[in-house]
Amino acid sequence: MGITEDLADALAVDVIKAMDVIGDEELANELATMMGATSQTAEEAFLTAVRVRRANIKARAFLLAKLQKFKADQEATKTATKADE
Repeated sequence: MGITEDLADALAVDVIKAMDVIGDEELANELATMMGATSQTAEEAFLTAVRVRRANIKARAFLLAKLQKFKADQEATKTATKADE
């Protein structure tokens, strides 16, 4: 990545952590607006990094939930099979 993307991604990581701590879902948008006043390129790179990282977090949570459900279903099937024997 280039300097713009590197800086934007590093800021995105910090902002997402801060959003989780303080519970302010608008923090990223507020920072992006401030950034856009001086650099539209930086603003766009930052917002892209935030979106990509947040989508990745949601996708990983979804995958984990699916795997947990699969394991629970497998365990329930084993328990039911043993009870039928």
